[in-house]
Amino acid sequence: MLYPVVWREDRVALIDQNRLPREYTQVEIRRSDDMAVAIKTMIVRGAPAIGVAAAYGMYLGAREIDTRDRTAFLERLEAIGQMLRETRPTAVNLFWAIKRMLKVAKETPGSVEEVRQTLLDTAHAVNREDLQTCQAIGDRGLEVLPQTPEKLRLLTHCNAGALATAGYGTALGVVRSTQTANRLERLYADETRPRLQGAKLTTWECLQDGIPVTVITDSMAAHCMQQGMIDAVVVGADRIAANGDTANKIGTYSLALVAKAHDIPFFVAAPRSTVDLSLSDGSQIPIEERDPSEIYQIGNTRLVPVGAEFYNPAFDVTPADLITAIVTEVGAFSPDRLGEAFEKDASIAPSS
Repeated sequence: MLYPVVWREDRVALIDQNRLPREYTQVEIRRSDDMAVAIKTMIVRGAPAIGVAAAYGMYLGAREIDTRDRTAFLERLEAIGQMLRETRPTAVNLFWAIKRMLKVAKETPGSVEEVRQTLLDTAHAVNREDLQTCQAIGDRGLEVLPQTPEKLRLLTHCNAGALATAGYGTALGVVRSTQTANRLERLYADETRPRLQGAKLTTWECLQDGIPVTVITDSMAAHCMQQGMIDAVVVGADRIAANGDTANKIGTYSLALVAKAHDIPFFVAAPRSTVDLSLSDGSQIPIEERDPSEIYQIGNTRLVPVGAEFYNPAFDVTPADLITAIVTEVGAFSPDRLGEAFEKDASIAPSS
């Protein structure tokens, strides 16, 4: 199993996802500002993994605060939280993890040192819980996939696998559970322009685990569906509004439209912590725009003539009416029933 965020004695080890698949390396993070850089530059990426990394970043920041005064400590910890919040505006797990860490810090009695230890314990818990959540999402997703054919051909977009979580994955967690149940014929992976997370990361993960995978360009999805090659689509999410509108990697919306046109079920796999009940619909989700170099060059090779202008949103929003079900760790829900995922445990419902 791949673990992109690992605590080692006094530091965090991150798989450098910018170097995959050419090179497997780890980056060691000892300071909160270095964690902020790692999140912003996508050394660590994927909403759940960002949340785990942010939780550890909060502890690293707490360790850097040189005071025994509780009030001063909490004020400076809030500033560290704000620094981490500013790294990636769309992934709600980032905000959820920071909010949880600040709440724990404020509610923990005792000395500053005791608060620090509780923050480390909480970061460990965030990591452990996410892994358990992903495994549950995989199993719940398997339960709602089409019953026929027996061997399924699934399509995914971007990377919502172990690399994007504490391990196992959300959308790829469903794929892994499907393979374990001997129901997977093949996974088709969109390359996912412009950063190619599908081509680089999803296929790399699949090859590590022996999952049969075929890479297609984003523009081939409609053709593959028309040819009867796809039985269901499973994607992840970076933020889900209360009505089920879902922000995910750019290109997801068009994929959902194509799936709808071909009457192919479209599933979103995500933990409940990705649902932002403070937002009534997807129009309120902030969309990150990234550097245009992601479009006009690959590596050091420029593809587009100098002088062209660029627009590079990192995410789009898929309307709820295009989504068959949102698969969480407690079950799969149609978007209009998403609130049922929180009925037994309202405390998990996040807000940015």
